[in-house]
Amino acid sequence: MRVVVQKVKESKVIVQEKVVGQIKDGLMILVGFTLDDTKEDIDYLVKKCVNLRIFDDEAGIMNKSILDIKGSILAISQFTLYADTKKGNRPSYIKALNSNEAINLYQEFVDLLKEYVPVETGVFGANMQVYLQNDGPTTIIIDSKNR
Repeated sequence: MRVVVQKVKESKVIVQEKVVGQIKDGLMILVGFTLDDTKEDIDYLVKKCVNLRIFDDEAGIMNKSILDIKGSILAISQFTLYADTKKGNRPSYIKALNSNEAINLYQEFVDLLKEYVPVETGVFGANMQVYLQNDGPTTIIIDSKNR
């Protein structure tokens, strides 16, 4: 399981010209799943994301988590996080989990995040337009297999 975490001033996702999720002051998280991901991977990455100290404290030092600032999360499914570009110029997605299984893991991920902070989402499997104002910019990639 892999996430791209971006600290944002604001972020929104649009599907078929309609805003389906929108946040201010929080994290926009792109999440992708691979073949052997489990509940343990979800638990690990949720805890890592909500405790990641990337928000400024009173001294301007990245020392606060999303929990500390009482922020929110926009979680977007993105199978392309498992693109393999080693051969040729057209990415292969054979390492990405098929959508029938990935949707269940995505929902588990979102449900667990909601136990900590308010969460908005996109629409799983839809063509989405994602807008964000990255704060910092701060962007962190975390893979559950690299613990």
